[in-house]
Amino acid sequence: MAFSEQEILAGLAEIVNEETGLPAESVTPEKSFTDDLDVDSLSMMTIATLAEEKFDVRIPDEEVGNLKTVQDAVSYINGAQQA
Repeated sequence: MAFSEQEILAGLAEIVNEETGLPAESVTPEKSFTDDLDVDSLSMMTIATLAEEKFDVRIPDEEVGNLKTVQDAVSYINGAQQA
């Protein structure tokens, strides 16, 4: 079953909350993982792994660095679940 962009955003917000302790409502599409959410590269890999499990998609390690904003991740996951 494919997730909607809104469901992906909500799921990512939960994952970021678990990893960083930031409130889930602070995770919005325009936020930068590094600049706004203070996610370092190690935490980003953890977030990507948890997102892979939650949404049943594959995010190659080389793609993780390209996911600069929350919307980048939502769009990538949305596209990956269609593949």
